[in-house]
Parts: sequence; C-alpha cells; structure tokens
Amino acid sequence: MVARPRITHVIYDLDGLLLDTESINEAVNRAIADRYGCAYDPAVRGRIAGRDAHTSSAILVEWLGLPISPEEMLQQRRSLVAQWQPVAKPMPGAVELTHHLHRSGVPQAIATSSSRGPFGWKAAPHRDWFRLFHCTVLSDDPGVRQAKPAPDLFREAARRLGADPRHCLVFEDAPAGIEAARAAGMSVIAIPDPALARSSVAQADAILPSLQAFEPADWGLPARVPAAVC
Repeated sequence: MVARPRITHVIYDLDGLLLDTESINEAVNRAIADRYGCAYDPAVRGRIAGRDAHTSSAILVEWLGLPISPEEMLQQRRSLVAQWQPVAKPMPGAVELTHHLHRSGVPQAIATSSSRGPFGWKAAPHRDWFRLFHCTVLSDDPGVRQAKPAPDLFREAARRLGADPRHCLVFEDAPAGIEAARAAGMSVIAIPDPALARSSVAQADAILPSLQAFEPADWGLPARVPAAVC
C-alpha cells in the first residue's frame, strides 16, 4: 500500500461540503426553468457541480433549452440565491471537524468557486465559525485566473497558507473540485452529493459519506477527542 503523505494543512470546498447550499441551488434552477415553461432535468446537477457561476449558467441555458442568454441566467440565479442562501446550514460534521482541527493547531482554508458577492451572502450567518479559517480563496480573487477544474484556487490557498501542496488535504464534493485538487498536487477526500454517480469521484484518494465519518488520525492529524460520558 502506498504511504500517505504527511498532512499539515486542510482545505475545504464550500458549497455542498461545508454548507448545504446545493439543495437551494437546485430549487433556484428549477424555479427559473419553471418560469420559462422548460422541464428541469436533474441530470444537469452533475454537470454544474463545482463549476463557477458563469460556467454553470451557460451549461444550464444549453442543457435546459432556456430562451435567455447565459448572462441573463446568471443574473436571475444571483437574485434568487441572494434571497434564499442565508438559510444555508452547515453540512453534517462540518462545524465539529473544523473546530477540532482549529483547537489542534491545524491551519485550514476555504477554496470555493463562489465569487465575492455570493460568498458574502452565504457566510454572513456563520461569521464566528468562518473566523476559524486562515484564509478564503474565491473565484474572482486576483490570484485565481481559472476556476475549477483548473488548480488555481487550491494553489492560491496553499500559497496563502504557506503550505507545500503535497502536504495539503482537500475535502470536495464535486468532480470538478476533485480534478482541481489532484492537478494542484494535493490529496483529496470526496464527500459526494448522493445524486452523483460514485464513478464521477473515483479520482479521490478516499470517498466518505460525510465529514462526520472522517477520522483525522488516519491521515496523521490529531485524533478526535471522545465525548465525555456523564
């Protein structure tokens, strides 16, 4: 068995990984399709997972046969997302794991395909929690020329963390993000959307059902402390 690299830093995707935004995004896309009398095809979810807003809007317009431009789709999605995203809740195990690693002195970062505006809406209800992260890299940051599946977001996160990419562990839920992490030379654990085929995340070093199932000690990170029994 190939030995795992020593992990010193951890990087997370945001949508569908730390925050449960994918169900909201799905509802937004369905609402816009309904607005134009177009049938919504759930299969498109796998095509847009992990993509930046511009790319995913173009895919949605073509896939669903919408009578609007990708730019119009983008604006309509942003309008609805701004109304609905503040209700996004943490994914199972996300708060517990990130607090554990923070207490253990493990530097953590977020690398997301979200741009500054949408990220602000999503993060606003979670400001205290998001202070645990050393940095957040967004798709429209100056150091990011290409969004996922290009490795730019993860490379920029490693640069800001002062970390060797070989010693970074990424958590991702989408094929594009997994491809990006691998291209950046990092280890990656997939926690995929149940709607995605398992084969679509086969590039990952490991596949888990949730962050709750992750055992830090398996990757050389400080072990979780068992809850006290009263």
